[in-house]
Amino acid sequence: MEREREYEGRLTAFYRTLEEAIGRLPAEVRASLYRPCAAECVRGDVLQEMRRQFEECGCDLDRQYARYGRTPYFFADVIEPGRVYEIGYPRCLCPQVAAGFTDAPTHCECSRESILFVLQDLLPGRDIRVECLGTVLSGCPECRFRVEVG
Repeated sequence: MEREREYEGRLTAFYRTLEEAIGRLPAEVRASLYRPCAAECVRGDVLQEMRRQFEECGCDLDRQYARYGRTPYFFADVIEPGRVYEIGYPRCLCPQVAAGFTDAPTHCECSRESILFVLQDLLPGRDIRVECLGTVLSGCPECRFRVEVG
């Protein structure tokens, strides 16, 4: 038991050190590091469900978010129809955080990248920007992202 706790402590320290180092990198480098993990995290059930909703709503994000934009796990608000949205999570849903591997706000880049990945899949060829407005790990009550679709 003691050995397991020591191992978990070293693993947590490793992730903390890694996240701190990543946090000092330029934004585009951070994005490229988190992108593959984010894509893998949402590629299955999340992407399939978002695509199902999107297609059911005539491939219209405004209609999708009006219909499905409030769940215990996800929220979406239309700020400027067809163009600007605020989406997020009422609490941190990251399995890495839940497992205790990290609590660094830097890790929220993974969520930003997962949102970008899903929207680029739904809206191929569109210019999509996702900005982190605040996350649970950065001290906010919820994770909130601003999305602009060009």
